[in-house]
Amino acid sequence: MEEFALAVGLSRPTVSKYFQDAGSVRPKIRARIEQGLAATGFRPNLFAVNLNRRRSKIVGLIFPNSLDPFYMGLRRRIETQATESGYLSFAFSSDGRPELEAEALETLARLNASGVVMAPVGGDAAHRARVKALARTMPIVFVDSAFDAEEAFVGTDNGQTMGLITDYLTRFGDRPCYFDMPPVTPNGPARRAAYEATMRRRGLDPVFVPLRPSLTWDFERYAFEETRHLLATEGFPTRIVLCANDRLAFGVLAALNQAGRRIGIGPDCDMRVAGHDNQPLSDYMWPPLTTVQQNTAEMGRIAIEMLLARLEAPAEDPQDRPPDHRLIPGELVLRASA
Repeated sequence: MEEFALAVGLSRPTVSKYFQDAGSVRPKIRARIEQGLAATGFRPNLFAVNLNRRRSKIVGLIFPNSLDPFYMGLRRRIETQATESGYLSFAFSSDGRPELEAEALETLARLNASGVVMAPVGGDAAHRARVKALARTMPIVFVDSAFDAEEAFVGTDNGQTMGLITDYLTRFGDRPCYFDMPPVTPNGPARRAAYEATMRRRGLDPVFVPLRPSLTWDFERYAFEETRHLLATEGFPTRIVLCANDRLAFGVLAALNQAGRRIGIGPDCDMRVAGHDNQPLSDYMWPPLTTVQQNTAEMGRIAIEMLLARLEAPAEDPQDRPPDHRLIPGELVLRASA
């Protein structure tokens, strides 16, 4: 930057001021710098700039699965708002593995990142202590799944959303059986508990689909194979299946369709299937999937606003911050599958 400042005949602080906020320098000076940029092709090294600052303009994003449409929607909303606020966003995928999650956090710490928005994957006590220690030096806002009662969190109100769809499905004269997700995210137990509580509130015993244990994130394949296994053995406990998420429901629908089972609400139908999340493909399955809409845009907006508010607030010990947990309600989406 010193060489570029010399080339355009300006001081280094003036040139630096332009790169921080081009509108803060006089129009004639701005034109002079931009002519110099066009002639030389100079661009500041953002990594060097960030390392030289007490606090960088980098925000990290860490999600368990970069291909999941839910996380893709969250990332898009967060990145847009971060950019509008003058921050660069770097996204990492933990692939559902605590060791990759820790590696991503440490990489962001080395980059002097301002803060992180992260969907946690859980992990053992040692991993959680590691994350907790990093949260004391670098603000972290957790999304989708709460890390603990102390750390900032924004996510879907699973009690409200799962209660909503369970309550709806109990009105068809048969109990909805619950197709649980593999235990790879804290959302699983929360949704299962909400299903159980709603069934008991309705005076019904919960019914769980017997599933073989797995730790996969490949929910569609897992549900497809488990459904084929069930159809070849004891079958589903009831004619109404409530899946813990839409990706599981996609696998269930595919296996039932291949087996020639009719799915829907007509008198000639064999099964009803519902999900949770309202993934983008839910409207294009056959039949289209009844589910619950998560407000991804609102979740992403609140998460980045919570993080930016912490970055703008006076420095304080994270232990002095009051717990900030935000739960976003969802809406029932009725389609032909149930």
